[in-house]
Amino acid sequence: MSAILRLAWQSLANRKTTALLTLLTVAISVTLLLGVERVRTQAKASFANTISGTDLIVGSRSGQVNLLLYSVFRIGNATNNIDWQSYQEISQHRAVKWAIPISLGDSHRGFRVIGTDQTYFEHYQYGNKQPLSLSKGRPFSNLFETVLGAEVAKKLNYQLDDDIVIAHGISDKAFNRHDNLPFKIVGILAPTGTPVDRSVHVSLAAIEAIHVGWESGARLGNTPDAINFANHQFEPQQITAAILGLQSKIQTFALQRYINTYKKEPLSAIMPGIALHELWGMMSVAEQALLVVSVFVVVSGLLGMLTSLLTSLNERRREMAILRAMGARPGHIFFLLVSEATVLTTVGIVIGTVLLFCILLVLQPLIQQQFGLYIAITALTSHELSLLGLIQIAGILVGSIPAVRAYRHSLADGMTIRI
Repeated sequence: MSAILRLAWQSLANRKTTALLTLLTVAISVTLLLGVERVRTQAKASFANTISGTDLIVGSRSGQVNLLLYSVFRIGNATNNIDWQSYQEISQHRAVKWAIPISLGDSHRGFRVIGTDQTYFEHYQYGNKQPLSLSKGRPFSNLFETVLGAEVAKKLNYQLDDDIVIAHGISDKAFNRHDNLPFKIVGILAPTGTPVDRSVHVSLAAIEAIHVGWESGARLGNTPDAINFANHQFEPQQITAAILGLQSKIQTFALQRYINTYKKEPLSAIMPGIALHELWGMMSVAEQALLVVSVFVVVSGLLGMLTSLLTSLNERRREMAILRAMGARPGHIFFLLVSEATVLTTVGIVIGTVLLFCILLVLQPLIQQQFGLYIAITALTSHELSLLGLIQIAGILVGSIPAVRAYRHSLADGMTIRI
């Protein structure tokens, strides 16, 4: 058997150009399959880990996906706001352990501005109940101070003590900037791989202050500067959403029913886990489409190998006949060709896997920066190993097709003169 394996390797070396092209085809298909699978699983994990340790998210009456999108992913806008008195009443409910108010509506150079308070830095969690941490500085404490997400600071090259100007609304134009009230950067959060990295955080009081003199999104006359607000106490009138942590998980459904039937204004309370599952279900079509495309690429790679083996078999008719004439049995011929396909598939899988890790080393920071998706460079998972095992088995089966043909006709076919 070892002699046949050695012969298979020497045969492939003799046809190195064809073998290398076949290897490249298999390797690229393996790289694409593993890459798509890793992006799919990491995206799903990152998606599910965007918010953690939260029992309920409260917002104005709307669908749970819409509420999740604007409160957690900072996508879109709320249909309405929550009255501050309603928020205070809900946050002081006996079932609530902590509450984080969130106010949206402004932006800075394409990044969303989040109005909140100190509870955000104390209780907001992501991943496996990981708390937020600061890589530099401290949380805001004064009126016109801000804490930036990691991506905002990196992309705009901001440092501590730099001043930034917030714009009214999503678009950042000269006419809608609050340029009379700049904010000083006092903290930069450590990367989280979540929308927190792409957010600018200020106090709720600051959100109220910068909108003094504004009405319906327009500046009406002169607006005060920071000196005028030095000793002024601002209390929010409304917020966009609230994130709640409860004393006990058992109280979740009772509090959710209480909020959904709140009499003072129409509100919705959603459980983030269920909303995330629904949102991911809406995206599952694209997820499955990616997987199907990558599977077809692998199939095309294996068909390319089959074509190569069948073509080379036609050129090796006399080689097979000589081997038979020298005493090789039909089973030896069969095993020789299957061994060639096995070697090609195995080496292609190894090269494709190494190529995947090389690509990840280069593209990982770019993917995280551009799309906020962190793809971990870890050992192959059991699922990925099973996929590679299926490719190996498929390669052996593909190699058996020309092997069966050679098994049946090697001697007579090789000795026949074709005109």
